[in-house]
Amino acid sequence: MRMDNADIAVIGGTGVYDIWMLENAHDVDIDTPYGKPSDVITIGEFQGKKIAFLPRHGKKHSIPPHKLNFRANISALKQLGVKRIIAAAAVGSLREDVRPGDFLIPDQFIDRTHGRSATFFDEGKVAHISVAEPFCPELSRTVFEAGKNKSYEMHDKGTVVVINGPRFSTKAESKYYKNMGADIINMTIVPECILAREAEICYACIATVTDYDTFSEKPVNVEDVIKVLHENSRKTKDLVKDVLGNIPAERGCKCGEALKNATV
Repeated sequence: MRMDNADIAVIGGTGVYDIWMLENAHDVDIDTPYGKPSDVITIGEFQGKKIAFLPRHGKKHSIPPHKLNFRANISALKQLGVKRIIAAAAVGSLREDVRPGDFLIPDQFIDRTHGRSATFFDEGKVAHISVAEPFCPELSRTVFEAGKNKSYEMHDKGTVVVINGPRFSTKAESKYYKNMGADIINMTIVPECILAREAEICYACIATVTDYDTFSEKPVNVEDVIKVLHENSRKTKDLVKDVLGNIPAERGCKCGEALKNATV
């Protein structure tokens, strides 16, 4: 097995299954204490930076959200030395002014998942990390500014409610989440961002709005979601490319100290 280090990781969401601009790219097959990640990890170079790419659902989108091995995915990236993660994710909108085709950079989440392994500290050591600010503010700002420079429709903050899936919400649930103050809805960001924080990795999410959730009169359907994703796939990849080029060499946030004073 060929092992490498990587500085930055890109986790591809629905519709983003490859990353084309890497030089000297090759695949790495990694084992972790939590099993295998979703797929082999592609490692290459971009503007002098070592980049790792992992398709969250596998290259053939064969793993549904409730079956993802989130711990293996983050553990594998940690083994590679990754310090920053840019995660792409498809989301539904719970606000009329957050439209399909827009991008939103979440800064808060509401966790409505169940049955998922959401910590690396199951036994032997107890850790209580702070997720008051669950996404890296420095990396999130870099993503937002890159999108604005490309004149994309960007929203610089918002709350994502994360549900288990794989089904979509009922109208009652959707209205409930909207009334809770959530702006977008998704099935994978939690516990991914929590585990990244436990691993002391910066995490920012590029949330692509694919549809209005079922609080609206038009029910969500996969066909409409895929159509918007195909239209935005190139834009998402171009945005990732610009973000990778703009990330500073040194971190100026506190994500790398998440475990400081967190363990019992």
